[in-house]
Amino acid sequence: MGFYGFPKNKSVAEKKQKASKALEKLKKKNPNLEPVIIEGRTLAKSWWGKAWNINLESYADYSNRIARGKSYVRSNTVLDLKISKGRVEAKVQGSRSKPYDIEIHIDTLSSEIWEEVTALCNRRIDSLEQLVEGNFPKVLEGLFTNKKYGMFPSPKEIHFDCSCPDWASMCKHVAAVLYGIGARLDKDPML
Repeated sequence: MGFYGFPKNKSVAEKKQKASKALEKLKKKNPNLEPVIIEGRTLAKSWWGKAWNINLESYADYSNRIARGKSYVRSNTVLDLKISKGRVEAKVQGSRSKPYDIEIHIDTLSSEIWEEVTALCNRRIDSLEQLVEGNFPKVLEGLFTNKKYGMFPSPKEIHFDCSCPDWASMCKHVAAVLYGIGARLDKDPML
C-alpha cells in the first residue's frame, strides 16, 4: 500500500504483466475479446488516429486524466474494445483485480454537418480510398478537425461511464479507451 492508503504506483512492466494475466483469464470466458496492443511509443500512426488523439488532447479540462490514460493504453491495459455507431464498450485493467467496464456514447454527426462535409469534399477528393488513407488537400484537414463543425466530437458530444470509484467524468480508464479508439482508427478509419 502506498502513501495515505492509496495504491502504490506500478511500473509499466508491472502493469503490462497484470494486464496480460487478466487478458488470459478473460479470454477463457470470452475468446472474442479485442484488446488494444500498443507496440512502441507511438499511439497512432495514421492521419485519422493522430487527428483523433489531437482532438482528445485539446480537451483542456481533462489534461490530467489524459496523461494517465496514455500510460494505461501503453501498458496494454485496454483488454477489450468494441466500437459501434455512437457507442464504445471496453474493459480496462486497473489497480483492482477485476477489470473496469467502460461505456462511451458519442453523439452522431447532425445531418447538416454531414451535408456540409460532403459538399466541401465534392470534387476535392478523387476516391474513398484517398480519404481513408488521409491523402487529401490540407484545406480539408481543417474541415475535419474544426472544433465547432468538424467530424470529431467536442466534450459536450461525448459521454463517459466507468465502473471505477473515481469521481471524475473522465477517469484514466476512459482516457485509455479514448486513446485505444485512435489506435483502432489506424486499422480501420471507416470507424
